[in-house]
Order: sequence, then C-alpha cells, then structure tokens
Amino acid sequence: MSESSPAKHGLAETLGIPRALFWAFVGQLLFMVGDGVEAGYLDTYMLHHGHTQGFVNEMFTFYGITVMIAAWFSGPLSDLMGPKKVMWLGLILWSILEVGFLALGLGPNSGPMILLFYTLRGFAYPLFAYGFLVWIAAATPTAMLGSAAGWFWFSFSAGLPTLGSQFARFAIPQIGELRTFWCSLGLVIIGGLVALLFTHEPTGKKRLLPDHVPTKDIFFGSMSIMWREPKTLIAGIVRVIDTSSEYAFLAIMPAFFVDHLGFSLGQWLNLLSLIFLSNILFNLVSGMVADTLGHRFVVAVFGGIGGFVAIPLFYYVPLWFPGNFWAVAAAGIFYGATVAAFVPLSGLMPQICPREKAAALSILGLGAGASTWVGPAVVAGCEAVFGPGMQYVIWTFAVIYLASAGMTMALTISPEARRYSEDAAARNENAQAVGH
Repeated sequence: MSESSPAKHGLAETLGIPRALFWAFVGQLLFMVGDGVEAGYLDTYMLHHGHTQGFVNEMFTFYGITVMIAAWFSGPLSDLMGPKKVMWLGLILWSILEVGFLALGLGPNSGPMILLFYTLRGFAYPLFAYGFLVWIAAATPTAMLGSAAGWFWFSFSAGLPTLGSQFARFAIPQIGELRTFWCSLGLVIIGGLVALLFTHEPTGKKRLLPDHVPTKDIFFGSMSIMWREPKTLIAGIVRVIDTSSEYAFLAIMPAFFVDHLGFSLGQWLNLLSLIFLSNILFNLVSGMVADTLGHRFVVAVFGGIGGFVAIPLFYYVPLWFPGNFWAVAAAGIFYGATVAAFVPLSGLMPQICPREKAAALSILGLGAGASTWVGPAVVAGCEAVFGPGMQYVIWTFAVIYLASAGMTMALTISPEARRYSEDAAARNENAQAVGH
C-alpha cells in the first residue's frame, strides 16, 4: 500500500472528488448557476423589449463564436500562467463585462451595447470553467480522472442551464427581470471567490509547461497537437458529435412536439427538464463507471452506440404511442443519458497526451464550442439534400453517433504515454511522502 493511500478514505475521494479541489467544485457550481440565470429568458426578454428575432440570433451566434475561441484559449493560457490565474481572468472578465452588459446595454436598451458586451462576455466563462478542467487534469490521479471529469460536468450542467433557470423562475416574480440579471452577477462572483480563495492545491497555481518553452510555441502547440497527435483531432470530432444533436433538437423538436404531435408547451418543457436532469445525473455516473469499465468503452458503447439507438427512439416513440407522455419521457431520459456518456473523454484525453494535458483538453473545448453550430448545420444540410422531413435529420444523427463509436475505439493510450503517467504519479507520491 502506498503512503498516499490513506487520503483515499476521505468522503470526497469516496465520491470521486479530489479532496484538494473540493471547494473549487462547489464554486464552479455556483458560478455556472449565475451564468445560467439568463438561459431561460434572455431571448424572450430581448423580443419583449423591441428587438427582432434576427438581432437575437445574431447576438447568440457571436456569443457562441467567442465561447468557442475562449474554450480553446483556456488550454494554452493554463500552460503559460497556470489554471488558477486563468480562472481569475475569467471571473474578472465576466464581472466587468456583465456590468457593461447590464448598465450600458440592457438597462438603457441599447442594441449596439448589448451586442458588444454580450459578445465579449462569451470570452469569460470558458476561461473559468475550462481552466478548472485543465486544473483537474493536472492535479488528479489517473485512477480518479473519470470520476473527477464526471463531477466537473455535473457541476457545469447542473448550473447552466438547470439551476440557473430555476433561480430565474422564482426570482423574476419577486424582483423583476432586470434585477434578476443583476443577481446572476452576484452568484458568479460568490462562486468564483469560493473556488479560488478556498482552494490551495499547488499544481494549479503555477505554469504547467517548463519556463524554457516559448509563449508562441505554447499557443501553436495547442493547435499543432491535432496533427502531431491525430488522436486528439479524432477526440475533438467525437466531442463535436456529442452535443451536436442536443443543439439541433433544441431548434427543431419544440415545433415537432407542440405543433405536429399536439403536446402542450408545458408538457414539452417538462420533457426537456427530464432530459436535462437525466443528462446531469449520468454525467456523474458515466465518469465513475469509466474508472471501472474504461473510458473508451463507456464513450463508444453507451455514448456512440447508445446514441444510435436513443435518437431514433426519441423521434419514433411519440409516433408509436400518441399522447403518452411517460413513454416519450422514458425515451428522452435514455437520450439524455447517452449524451452524458461522452463525459469520460475529458478523463481520456490527459492520458493520451500526458505531457500536454492542457493542449489536448483545449481541443475538447474547441469541439464543445463547435457543436453549438454544427448541430443546426446538420439540420440545414439534411433539408438541402433530402428536403423537409424530420426522419432524415434523425437518421443522419443516428449514423453520425454510430460513426463516433468507431472513432472512439481508435483513442488508445500508447505504452509510452502510460509509462509517463505512471512515472509522474510515482514522482508525485514521493514528493507527498517527503512533504509529510
């Protein structure tokens, strides 16, 4: 038994949370609750205050682009200055830009200021969230990476959009829509300070790459890793596929269920809540299961093959059982679970490239951002090629998910990478033993 093994008996480790990062997980949850407050009503708020649907779409598109860029930048910046400083940067940026968004944009209802500050604010939350993901990868033992990644995505998606939207639901009737936006600022600041002031794990405080590596090489390396280590490119594509159907379905499924099938809007929203709840819970479960069954296995079988089965069921079950909400809910819960089964990718990537964990994870961040527009693009492409018809979209996504299972099986860990991780773990244990 190693000298570090007694630490594993703590409650945090039993749950799969690295003890040294416990308060960072709590802070991340609060931060994402604050970030998610607007998710359920910002679009309708804009429409009710004189802005066109075209303007709202443009605003969200620009926001999505900056989110994608920042998700990629979180990796090289963590290598350069350390994940904790990247999280501080994200918190400060979010706070300043949100004040501008509310005081100069939404308050006076200025379209140009709304567009400017909301677009710029897209750079903020990925620096905080994905900076933390890099910190997790850098500081967590390999045996716990799947569970830790599961807890990361649990805290991320529990806040955005789930608990954030619920906070808005209760706050708006009491204090109004604009003041609820201001509350989101308070939640983000509290969450950020909890994560950063109460977490003292040393790895995240320092630059992750050696001092002799030039800055330009760090940033170039976070892109060149895709052709230097093609498995990262494959993993990035699999990550794009993961949530692409989710963003597509958010655009096309409301009309299908409400206008075509005759579900009430309330039933559709309840169904959506069940899907997100399933996704949140299985984010956690899939990460823990991956530490036992293997990361590739969980992603390929439960994610890729599971999605191939779940996506058609989500479409056909309401046609086979008209008006049966609970039959549809079962299909939706299954679908939400398969989307969550891709979570172990965040634990697999640092093992594939243990020398460049931040750069490898930045590709996953890039894939996560890209999925926001790839999903709707698949819908548009199906309509252009096959014409209107939901079944074409459904089966296209099903085949794409099946292909992702095959791609995932190529994500093997080389013997050299495995040895490097084992040596690094041994060095860390020895350092801890000397420190004690």
